[in-house]
Amino acid sequence: MKNNENKISRWQPSRLGYRWVARNVGFLLFLAVLAVVYIYNGHYADQISRDLNRTNKELKELQYEYKTLKSEVMFRSKESELAKAVAPFGLSELTQPPFVLIDSTQK
Repeated sequence: MKNNENKISRWQPSRLGYRWVARNVGFLLFLAVLAVVYIYNGHYADQISRDLNRTNKELKELQYEYKTLKSEVMFRSKESELAKAVAPFGLSELTQPPFVLIDSTQK
């Protein structure tokens, strides 16, 4: 019975007094720094995640814009659309096939 009483008395709150805290200040400070680093790491990971989501959203918007502009360029570069675009300048499509000019002075 005396052995059981000795074990119980060892874990009583009086054991965690000033001396124990004074002896373990370094370890307690280490645990406090570790907790601060752990909290900072969580906040930093959240920030990185938000930045990554924002960048992905911007990338998708730019991809949509690229595809839209590319389709517009493809549409405007069609022969019929080019003919409509240059008509106000007095240009029109050739109705005759091209021909070769020959210089009569050279033979």
